[in-house]
Amino acid sequence: MDLVTLTEKEYEHFAMNHEQASFLQTVCWAKLKSENGWEYELLAFKDDKKIVAATMLLSKKTPIGKKMFYAPRGFLIDYYDFDLLKDFTNKIVEYTKKKGAIFLKIDPYVMYHERDMDGNIVDGGIDNSTVVKNLEKLGFKEQCARPGEQGLQAKWMYWLPLKGTTIDEILKNMSYEKRRIIKLNEKNGIVLREGKYEDLEEFKHIMDHTGERRNFIVRSLSYYQNMYKAFGNGKYLKLYFTDLHIKDKLDEFKKEKQDLQDAYDLLMQDISSGKRKMSENKLNLKLEEIERADKKIKEYEELLKEHGDVITLGTMLYFVYGREVLSLIGGSYDKYMNFQSSYTMNYEMIKYAIDNHYDYYNFYGISSRLNEKDPMYGVYLFKKGFGGQVVELVGEYDLKIKRGYYFLYKVSYKIVHWLKKIKTKLHV
Repeated sequence: MDLVTLTEKEYEHFAMNHEQASFLQTVCWAKLKSENGWEYELLAFKDDKKIVAATMLLSKKTPIGKKMFYAPRGFLIDYYDFDLLKDFTNKIVEYTKKKGAIFLKIDPYVMYHERDMDGNIVDGGIDNSTVVKNLEKLGFKEQCARPGEQGLQAKWMYWLPLKGTTIDEILKNMSYEKRRIIKLNEKNGIVLREGKYEDLEEFKHIMDHTGERRNFIVRSLSYYQNMYKAFGNGKYLKLYFTDLHIKDKLDEFKKEKQDLQDAYDLLMQDISSGKRKMSENKLNLKLEEIERADKKIKEYEELLKEHGDVITLGTMLYFVYGREVLSLIGGSYDKYMNFQSSYTMNYEMIKYAIDNHYDYYNFYGISSRLNEKDPMYGVYLFKKGFGGQVVELVGEYDLKIKRGYYFLYKVSYKIVHWLKKIKTKLHV
């Protein structure tokens, strides 16, 4: 078969319905990257007009002047069909070599070993070792394979399988603490709100605040704006916020306290008249309920006075594409952390994923080192509390096309990134 160029419509139809579908393999992503110096092509094999393999291929000049080629999340292909994989790879190499390629990089969206929520390999579970062997036979070499080492995309993720389940079953399988917080948040008036393009400034403000607290660099507002537009203005990339509705809940709390007080007064009348008897302990419990309601009223009155009817607590960007809903990046205000709104955010989006028939809710990246000494361990524990499983992908691979230039590229890459780290530390 010969390598052919696909139209955007042809490629998108094939890519979206492929079992390895990822937002990184879309024309939307390609166009976004093209605004940052990358070129892209949509290539495929066709058998009797039917597409049997395809890839969105990015290319960019390296610091040494020659090009690297990258297929984000790998080829959309049957990696078990070695002959097909070999022919497709050879055609891609032949094609890119004419364009001055140094190497070809892929990171297939294929699970390596099936793992449970603790990261243990499941006996008799999915084992795609054959995929790795087939790639190695063709000369692909794994990159960033050491524990904790980061590649271009996440190799280790955490997701929640949703196919054939209900939100009640998901809730039942969550940790008790998660269920308690989610129900408390609902009682306290925390709700999900979908944002639009004009709300990206608010998103950026929250992300700046979060980045300063957690010591990570936040991209520019224009980057998020371009991404939102590239992915269809809310079609595939969705923006959400968690809001605390103070005024509405304050009215509810006042009514609740009044109902409790009325019931208590009536009870005391019955006790005084001899109609009922009740222990002192039980009466104290009734008073404690009234005191808690009164405390909540005072808290919300202060919030209302300081912030108005509604407070935005946190935010998250989601990709909804292919078979999954994927939480990309988000943050929250430090002073509202006690509301723990991220629990509500994830729970409501899990419901969204189930209602819209997605197969997975993807919490996205975690560290490969699942132990308490790892700085990302708390992130893993948060995600684990919702149920689900650790996901290990097969990894990131380079195929050398011009070995001498590849060596020079690796050296220059290390120097450039070392200089970037120095620049970041100096805030230049």
